[in-house]
Amino acid sequence: MLLLKSDRKFLLSLVFNLFAGRNLAGEIAQEYMKRQSEEAPIEDLMELVQQIVAFHMKHNAEPEAVDLLMEVEDLDLLVEHVDSTNFRRTCLYLTSAARYLPGPDDMLVLDIAYTIYLKFEEYANALQIALFLDNLQHVRQVFESCDDLLRKKQFCYILARHGIAFELDDEMCAEDSDREFLQDIINNAKLSEGYLTLARDIEVMEPKSPEDIYKAHLLDGRASAGASVDSARQNLAATFVNAFVNAGFGQDKLMTVPPDSSSGGSSGNWLFKNKEHGKTSAAASLGMILLWDVDSGLAQIDKYFHSNDNHVIAGALLGVGIVNCGVNNDCDPALALLSEYIGKEDSSIRIGAIMGLGIAYAGAQNEQIRSSLTPILNDAKAPLDVIAFTAISLGLIYVGSCNEEVAQAIIIALMDRSDSEFGEPLTRLLPLGLGLLYLGKQESVEATAEVSKTFNEKIRKYCDMTLLSCAYAGTGNVLKVQNLLGHCAQHLEKGETHQGPAVLGIAMVAMGEELGLEMSIRSLEHLLQYGEQNIRRAVPLALGLLCISNPKVNVMDTLSRLSHDTDSEVAMAAVISLGLIGSGTNNARIAGMLRNLSSYYYKDASLLFCVRIAQGLVHLGKGLLTLNPYHSDRFLLSPIALAGLVIMLHACLDMKAIILGKYHYVLYFLVLAMQPRMLMTVDENLKPLSVPVRVGQAVDVVGQAGRPKTITGFQTHSTPVLLAAGDRAELATEK
Repeated sequence: MLLLKSDRKFLLSLVFNLFAGRNLAGEIAQEYMKRQSEEAPIEDLMELVQQIVAFHMKHNAEPEAVDLLMEVEDLDLLVEHVDSTNFRRTCLYLTSAARYLPGPDDMLVLDIAYTIYLKFEEYANALQIALFLDNLQHVRQVFESCDDLLRKKQFCYILARHGIAFELDDEMCAEDSDREFLQDIINNAKLSEGYLTLARDIEVMEPKSPEDIYKAHLLDGRASAGASVDSARQNLAATFVNAFVNAGFGQDKLMTVPPDSSSGGSSGNWLFKNKEHGKTSAAASLGMILLWDVDSGLAQIDKYFHSNDNHVIAGALLGVGIVNCGVNNDCDPALALLSEYIGKEDSSIRIGAIMGLGIAYAGAQNEQIRSSLTPILNDAKAPLDVIAFTAISLGLIYVGSCNEEVAQAIIIALMDRSDSEFGEPLTRLLPLGLGLLYLGKQESVEATAEVSKTFNEKIRKYCDMTLLSCAYAGTGNVLKVQNLLGHCAQHLEKGETHQGPAVLGIAMVAMGEELGLEMSIRSLEHLLQYGEQNIRRAVPLALGLLCISNPKVNVMDTLSRLSHDTDSEVAMAAVISLGLIGSGTNNARIAGMLRNLSSYYYKDASLLFCVRIAQGLVHLGKGLLTLNPYHSDRFLLSPIALAGLVIMLHACLDMKAIILGKYHYVLYFLVLAMQPRMLMTVDENLKPLSVPVRVGQAVDVVGQAGRPKTITGFQTHSTPVLLAAGDRAELATEK
């Protein structure tokens, strides 16, 4: 193709200008640094910057313009230079650069992106940034700036998915009827309905029994021979598998069987196939099966409140909390039902009520619950397990709020513990409750971390590691990861327990972005080879958190290898983590591995229990749910979901005492992270509407020229559709 002479000249001058601009930008940045240190005037430099930025922004070189403005610390200039053609690319570059900047620069960059989105009325994107910054003023501003009711419905869905408690007022929505409608969406009142629509569309409403999941008939003789014995441990495992697999479907084959069925069995029979504390988990599993469906859930759980067995009542209380998880209701049924049981004599009933409140009101910062739970922490007569679960529930209700009164109460409870109690595994839940208050809040934890240095030396380091890992969770802060790795590198005397939370901390901090995630998987491999036994026990759990609901082949192979480890604690952690990385994916390869493990460990009741739990997790919600705390294209991290996962993983650090002991119902904290992995499209009245969408692997297009495709290897489906980890959907037609 021949170019005209004038065209050639123009192209050459353009290329020359771009390169000259880049060189000049680099030199200006150096000169700026030099003048800053000498405190010389910089006005002439800033004039040049103005011209270069204007040129870059006109010629599709937004990243260069942003970089230059970052160097000369004047990002505000950007707002006047963006226009409707380039603001999207500019903001995309800003938001992805923010992940790699040290604080407080990262927040500044996101603030600019927020301002630009508002300026061009891209309200949904502005709202996501406001949630990332955890700035409720910005969230208000988005609602007040937008007049379109349909868009406001979209915002409400974003808030509901993020899981924060948010109250609309007259300024955000003037009409009372509209406001109630919007508040219903935020309160997740429509979640159960949407989930069941998806289940009917994919035709998976038929309830599954634990046997359908174990598929024992596919194994050779020995495993199935041992399975006919009705042991309490195996029944307990079946309870959990049944709860996980049928979560949210409202029907199953063990708990919701109508009493007049031909087998003559009813849900009461399954309940009594469990021993003592097993009944707690069995009764609570009803809450899981009726998840998000508050009205019908409370009606069905109600009958267990009249039981004369304390364990059954405790399970019913926990079940009420689970049904209400993530769903806010104006009449607060969970609070009304559970608060009268907090002060009962029996500790299992108290734990059921306290844990139920924690799950139902996670993130709600409810003052009424605080005033009734904090006295328990400092009650000298309360047993240790009640105190531990109270700390966890308070940590959940005030997650990421840095609430001083709650922190104070937990600190005093920790100082009051006797020497013998520090040896108890449950005592370690107290520092975790404290850590949850500072989840993702970075420097805000420093004052509390100083106080923790005065604790008993048996728990001091444990508390330090837990606070550090919670405060920097999801930030990708490299320095903190190095700090935690340093603690894992030491070879300690026996009896030190703080390295477990340090290993989990590496995963919690690094899960924020892809590069850090890959690097920490490699670091964890090294820890496996050179670390002490207590580190090796935590590594599989950390891997499970890094790849949650995202079965990466290399991690799957590592965990498969560890599931045959000579140390049974390492093997148990690896088996549970296989369940976590495959959770809700129905991954056939992991399902096969777990089936083989069930025949390999058929004589070892504890390991077989872990295998069953993992099988239940892989088929979570028959493959319609995910445990991944990240959503909105991995941009936003739901603090409540992460808190639920972290509690469960901390409990797994001492598998034998907690999950294989009588506190197995800690597994129900996973409900906080359960979310449907669906994309639904609805019309103006929120009735499901089927539209064609393209679903494929998401591609990173930051800073690429032209209009690159944002997904690759896509297929066209009509909604509702399921999205796997790393998938992205876009509308297939312009309609």
